[in-house]
Amino acid sequence: MILHTDRLILRQWLPADREPFAAMNADPVVMRYFPAPLTRAESDAFADRNEAGIAERGWGLWAVEMRDSGDFAGFIGLQPVRADLPIAPGVEIGWRLAAAFHGFGYATEGARVVVAHAFDPVGLPELVSFTTERNAPSRRVMTKLGMTRDPADDFDHPGVPAEWPGRKHVVYRLPAPA
Repeated sequence: MILHTDRLILRQWLPADREPFAAMNADPVVMRYFPAPLTRAESDAFADRNEAGIAERGWGLWAVEMRDSGDFAGFIGLQPVRADLPIAPGVEIGWRLAAAFHGFGYATEGARVVVAHAFDPVGLPELVSFTTERNAPSRRVMTKLGMTRDPADDFDHPGVPAEWPGRKHVVYRLPAPA
């Protein structure tokens, strides 16, 4: 499954994506809303999970390629919500782009085609997205997608250190169209 927008291609992961993905995950600017950058091994394992998820389900966190240059830009897509999170079960829409691709509307553009795909043909009843409270850029994308927040859904993420200031996560939801 490949999804297209005017400027992006969302596709299965390729071996050539690993190096730029690792560089992106090691970048302190990209990872400023996470407890720490990822090591190369952690980045490769994440890419492996993404690739396997797409192969298994037909959808997942797709690699993003720029249509005009072929450059790897990051990922945008869907993944099941981790079972240890209080908002599980569900499917999350998420994104992470390399710093060179911030500020151009790529996350919103790619996420819109993912939302459409999630509801038809995949048939999901709802999408959720969550991030640390202070991640204003991702929260803006969530709002642009039409997602809404109910503060009653917010939670302290169990997968991050208890002392990390970004532990509090906000949750946005988008139901399938009626």
